[in-house]
Amino acid sequence: MGKTLHPGPMSKTKKWDPSLWASPVPFGLTKVKPRHIRDTAKIAWDNKDNLNYAKNIITKGVCDGCALGVGGLQDQTLKGPHMCTTRFNVLRLNTAPPIRPEILHQDIDELRKLSSRELRELGRVPYPMMRRKGDRKFIRISWDEAMDKIAEKMKVLDPKQYAFYLTSRGITNESYYTAAKVSRFLGTNNIDNASRICHSPSKTAMKRSVGVGASTCNYQDWMGTDVLVFWGSVAANSSPVSTKYMMEAKKRGTKIIVINPYKEPSMEKYWVPSVTESALFGTRIADDFYEVNIGGDIAMMHGIMKHWFEMEAEVEGSAINHEFVHNHVNNYEELQKTVSRQSWDEIEQSSGISRERIGELAGLMARSENGVMVWALGLTMHKHATDNISQVCNLSLLRGWLGRKYNGLMPLRGHSSVQGSGEMGADPFVLPGGDYDEANRERIEGVWNFKLPEWPGDSVGITIENAMLPDDNERKLKLYYMSGGNFLETMPDPDFVAEALANLEIRVHQDIILNTSTLLDAKETVIVLPAKTRYEQDGGGLSTSTERMIYFSPEIEGNRNRIKEARSEWQIYVDLARRVKPDEAHLVGFSSGQEIREEIAKANPQYDGVQHLKNSGDVYQYGGAWLCEGGICPTPDGRANLISIDIPDNNRKSGEFKLLMRRGKQFNSMVYGDHDAFNEMGRYDALISEEDARSQGIQEGEPVVIYNVNGVFQGFARLADIKPGNIGIQFPEGNYLVPKGIYENFAEMPDYTVDVKLEKADHFNANKDRQYYEKPVADLEDNPN
Repeated sequence: MGKTLHPGPMSKTKKWDPSLWASPVPFGLTKVKPRHIRDTAKIAWDNKDNLNYAKNIITKGVCDGCALGVGGLQDQTLKGPHMCTTRFNVLRLNTAPPIRPEILHQDIDELRKLSSRELRELGRVPYPMMRRKGDRKFIRISWDEAMDKIAEKMKVLDPKQYAFYLTSRGITNESYYTAAKVSRFLGTNNIDNASRICHSPSKTAMKRSVGVGASTCNYQDWMGTDVLVFWGSVAANSSPVSTKYMMEAKKRGTKIIVINPYKEPSMEKYWVPSVTESALFGTRIADDFYEVNIGGDIAMMHGIMKHWFEMEAEVEGSAINHEFVHNHVNNYEELQKTVSRQSWDEIEQSSGISRERIGELAGLMARSENGVMVWALGLTMHKHATDNISQVCNLSLLRGWLGRKYNGLMPLRGHSSVQGSGEMGADPFVLPGGDYDEANRERIEGVWNFKLPEWPGDSVGITIENAMLPDDNERKLKLYYMSGGNFLETMPDPDFVAEALANLEIRVHQDIILNTSTLLDAKETVIVLPAKTRYEQDGGGLSTSTERMIYFSPEIEGNRNRIKEARSEWQIYVDLARRVKPDEAHLVGFSSGQEIREEIAKANPQYDGVQHLKNSGDVYQYGGAWLCEGGICPTPDGRANLISIDIPDNNRKSGEFKLLMRRGKQFNSMVYGDHDAFNEMGRYDALISEEDARSQGIQEGEPVVIYNVNGVFQGFARLADIKPGNIGIQFPEGNYLVPKGIYENFAEMPDYTVDVKLEKADHFNANKDRQYYEKPVADLEDNPN
């Protein structure tokens, strides 16, 4: 069967629909909502010293924010201009001037007084620097001195003792690919990327269920499907352009369901700034919310399936697409037995949703010929994340929602081209075009012309832990090479992370800006390398969106604040290889971005076609409009697999709460505001249900303490529409409550769900017998509430 190609952007519905309006008051005045015009004006002011270059990035470059895939002001989903403040907020990373020398080279303790946000606002890293053990400040060094120092260290280390990591801050596929190739050329499999702590379980789950590790559908499939279900995703907050797609879907009759412990205001109502109707009167997004317990998603999904099997017992074909299951799906009887033996009491207790409410959703989905399932970190940041997502796949497969228009599975990626990171091989468990298995390893050795290491690499969490191993351990990590990233603000147990990073002999930060992790000591040397941005990359660069669209973003000229000594990230990796193994360096000696793209097309056959992308706006979608088209999956037998599991035991004890960490006025760990635009939540506010607040005698705004054996969070109560028994705080402020070393079984995603206790601050502080590490909030004790 031939692949159906994506048709390109479609026209929006022009007719206004007052039934969808959020408010009769124009522009949402008096409402808690983003102030797009005000925020955009502020961003323009912040970029006033480089405004023309900022304009060129917005109008000519591919967005380096979320993974919706906007090139210039256009995308492949809807016609018309697309803009969002998330993109605008990261703009300054690309336009900022260099950090002033008198600030950059001051005493390290003075720099350590600044937050990562304040460090970012200082400007860009201007030239290579280092700080040796005992040095009180960074000193400027040449590129040759910096690279030679790294290379000489690597020459004397066992490749198991160094690691590479790449974040998702606008890094291109060319850089991911070159880093993946260079790391293996140098003999190490210790290479990982930011998807490890966001969507790595999505890939593992989807591959075992349907044989692919990416979205099987497109955003256009939202518009015309019968039901669009968001599991643990608040797309309107994290990927604002998606609200335009949701609005169009609503106009075409799609029902939108949100399943999340917190009734996210941005998924309830949104004012889309680039659509006049919505900018004036707002748009009601969700048709229904299901406030599930944290960790209760599997139980809820089993409840839906149990209801379907009960419907089938009465009328065959009333819920299950038997033709699709018979022709394309394995393990139906096994799943039916597993789900049927589970009691409704168990399902209700774990999910927190009543049988009647689950039945309502099950009925809606059973009546829906078409459906799209979307999910994000609410399903992935768990120790049973892969099982979470396999059950989403089960639901879609039972209904036949796969491989055709208006149907599919969509892990909603949060960062531009993080989808491409693993597909380029920047992952310890994969190589370009497939897994790190014998067959694919031999194939890649044929493309690369050198032998690959056969020992298994470690994921990012394990490599950090390995920095604390004894010196004589063969996997003792001694050098960490990081392209961006700040583990202090993304990983569990930041105190341990700081200790581990300081225990490395050499730490390399290849980055655009400074952050708090850059300022930590090392046993020997910290080296900082200035990187070019996506828009400065020599030869332009590729990024892969959520829907598998590979966009070409050209090199954009005219940067008034150009960092003269910054280098393209792929060039730095090539230079490193040349210095470590000069006699064989020709094997990784890329001389242009085009040369890399031509090799990517050979190394990953799905990407064959990207070598022809050369101009702004050029785009290629691998796999066609729908993966698994016609229900045929790239599995050994061509069939999808239903996965049977038991409902996990969340082990909640009496008096404890499950912790939800949500992202507010930030992008990844980069905070760019003190208050969430949709609920005015501050960085140290805690979302608590009114029911829980009453039981604890807590008032709105009152100081509270959230604690467990790992740490203490002091903040302020904010009453919210959140499932009782669950508490919401900000990421990364809450990471001190999360223990290290607990990983998801299949993808090694760190587990960010944790049990905590909640008390009024005065009660907690009056109890002198408790011994917990405390992170005080300034002025907490003097709070007038």
